[in-house]
Amino acid sequence: MKILLYLGVAATLLANEGVKAQGKGWQSLFDGKDLKGWRQATKDSVPTSGWSVVGGELVFDPSKGHGGDVVTEKTFKDFELSVDFKISEGGNSGIKYFLLPNTNLGCEFQIIDDSKHPDAKLGRDGDRTTGSLYDLIPAPATKPVKPAGEWNTARIIVRGDKVEHWLNGVKIISYDRSSEEFKKAIALSKFKNTKGFAMAATSPILLQAHGDLVHYKNIKIKEL
Repeated sequence: MKILLYLGVAATLLANEGVKAQGKGWQSLFDGKDLKGWRQATKDSVPTSGWSVVGGELVFDPSKGHGGDVVTEKTFKDFELSVDFKISEGGNSGIKYFLLPNTNLGCEFQIIDDSKHPDAKLGRDGDRTTGSLYDLIPAPATKPVKPAGEWNTARIIVRGDKVEHWLNGVKIISYDRSSEEFKKAIALSKFKNTKGFAMAATSPILLQAHGDLVHYKNIKIKEL
């Protein structure tokens, strides 16, 4: 009996150490209490409307005003970002990175109601659906997305010019900013005349206020 008890304690300790190991290097970008560490994308102030903290979640609610997109005060170069999101029915939002300085223009992990928002039907080959690199690279139709009103997890990994989009634990997109294929994608997109698009070396992380209700939580990043 004592041996079994000791084994049980040992197993618990090992499990706890595993949890600690998984948390090493991660830093929270949202404390579940306020917008500390965030500001408006084109201003130095925190938005006074639209965005709020509700039940530990960061919520953009257009019925409470339109404070605009928000960005982290800190900038990042190589990183792994993890964000839980829940889009409203018919809603649209996104997570952006590689932003042009003092703008809200950059690469976007699209967040949208694929079935009910009209923009999801536009673009090329589905490149405006959830998980896509917005207007450039489509997420596969087989992606493991949960419907509007349910939580999904986005993960973005950046190592130099190489980038990956993950959705609910599955890698759905990978691209290389220095490749000819990526340059051609820009040339075919709405950003074709945007000088320096996607070329930022460091950038804040942006959460988009697109005019629809969206919830975010567990926003964390690991610098690589």
